[in-house]
Order: sequence, then C-alpha cells, then structure tokens
Amino acid sequence: MRNVKILIIFLMVFSIINVDNATSKPINEGSTYKLYFLGGQSNMEGFGFAEELPANTSNPPQNTMIFVGQMAFDNETHGGVGVWQPLTPGLGTGFKTDGTTNELSNRFGPELFFGLTMAEQSNDENVAIIKYALGGSGLAEGVGYSNWHPDFSDGAGINQYDNALKTLRNALVPSDLDGDGIADRLVPSGIVWMQGEADAESSQAAADDYRANLARLMGLLRAALRVDDLPVVIGRITDSGMSDDGSVMDYIETVQHAQQDFVKNDSCADYVTATNDLPYLDDGWHYNTEGFIRLGRAFAESMINLEQRCGHTE
Repeated sequence: MRNVKILIIFLMVFSIINVDNATSKPINEGSTYKLYFLGGQSNMEGFGFAEELPANTSNPPQNTMIFVGQMAFDNETHGGVGVWQPLTPGLGTGFKTDGTTNELSNRFGPELFFGLTMAEQSNDENVAIIKYALGGSGLAEGVGYSNWHPDFSDGAGINQYDNALKTLRNALVPSDLDGDGIADRLVPSGIVWMQGEADAESSQAAADDYRANLARLMGLLRAALRVDDLPVVIGRITDSGMSDDGSVMDYIETVQHAQQDFVKNDSCADYVTATNDLPYLDDGWHYNTEGFIRLGRAFAESMINLEQRCGHTE
C-alpha cells in the first residue's frame, strides 16, 4: 500500500511538471495561476446556505478557478473526479460531479470567500483552488466515517488520502483551465486545512496522535505539490457546547494544543483562531452561513500574511 501511494505521489509530481510544460508555445502565452489546496472534513466541505449570501457573490470572479474533487467514503472508487470551473456558490455539501459536468448544491464552504478575498487582494493575479474534503473523516487510523491516515488500509485500500491525491492528479492533468485554448501554468502557493473534530470526538488516543498525524499529512501534501515549505494555514477546531454535558468533543483541548504546536514549530504555518466565535447551525457541528463567510475571509487573510514570508510565486 505504501509503495502504491509513493507511486501516486510521483505521478502527481509528473503531472505538475507537465502543467508547466504541456505545450511547445512559450509559457507566458498562457495564464499563470497561484494554486491553493483546501482540505479537511465537514467544516471545509461547507454547510453555508447559498440563498443567504449577499447578492454580489452570485457573479464569479473572472480570475478565480476551482476544481472540487467528488467526495467519496473509503473504498469507493468515484472519489476525486471533477472539472475546473469559475468560483461560484454551490460547491459545499451535496455538490456532485462526474468529472465531466458539475451539479451545484445549495451550500458553500470556506472556498467561496477564501477565493473572493484572494482575488480582491491579488493585484490582478489569477487564483486556482483545488478542494477535497469529507465530513466526519479522521486522521488517526480507523477514526471517523472515513480516514486520512496514509497507512490505513481496509477493504479496497482506498482512503481519504488516496482521494486527495487523486483529486490533485485529476486537477493537474488539464493544461487549459480557463478554456481559452492556451496552456496555463499552476504555481503551488499554499494549503488550507480545516479538520480535527473526528479525532477530538473519538478518543484520547486519537487526540494524542493528532500532532504527529497532522505533521505527517501536511508534509506529504507539501511533497505532492513539490514545495517543502509551502505555506500551510490550519483552522482551529471549536466546540459549540450543544450537548448535555456542554462539550460535543471530549478531547478537543488535546487536538487544539496539537494544532497550535504544529504551527508554533513550523515557520511557514499559521493558525486561524477566528473560529473561536463563529456561529453554528442547530446541529452543533457546522458553522452557519455567516460563519463560513467569516472563515473563508480569515483563511485568505492568514494566507496573504503568510505568503509575505513563505510565499512561492516563481
């Protein structure tokens, strides 16, 4: 299993190289996009309601494209397929794609206002987002409805790490993102990660392992994108308190400390704590529309600040 995943990473690296060299035309004839990978579980998947958005968010920015990999549980084979499109609401939970066409939902996640804010602050630079997230997924082996641990294998041997790699590989194969007939160039520029609730809810052992599991996964994603010190923004998980004992996740403090420690010891990582006062839906797990608007903006502001010292815009 490990050797297969190493091969997948190699194929992804090859794909990224081919994006830069997919045409004999001079590279500056196409568009250059700053590329960001957004991943995690349900609060990255997105539960904001599109119909509650301000009217001016319905028009996609011309310089921002997004590829959302189809969400799939472990051992399902359809995960990671997708198609590039302009950034728009409807790419949250319930979104579906067959790799040819996209079926928008009525939900959105942090990707929307992350992309809008990055576009506003980009000084006319193009922005490309690749997103893969699945609600309830964990990092510790066997934790969650599905699992991100690189070594965890069950059934057909396909987990969320595999789906993320497949999403990246599929997204990086096309050479013409904007459909103008000219090959484009993608420059890996950052990772945004919103996950940890499954581990914080599962057990003390899963929470204790979160620091090592997070560091390993971020390292592997950086390797897949070929930048060892690629900027990484981590979203702090929070507890709504909507349970009989006042805590939805019994081991949340351990995971929060693990997230903070990872960022503290990585000079190219940042910790978004705007989640501390984001409003929740009545389910007690997911932020509401206002929460996802604020979260997306906070991720973008963190990334912009982080890029000033760790950005890679070759």
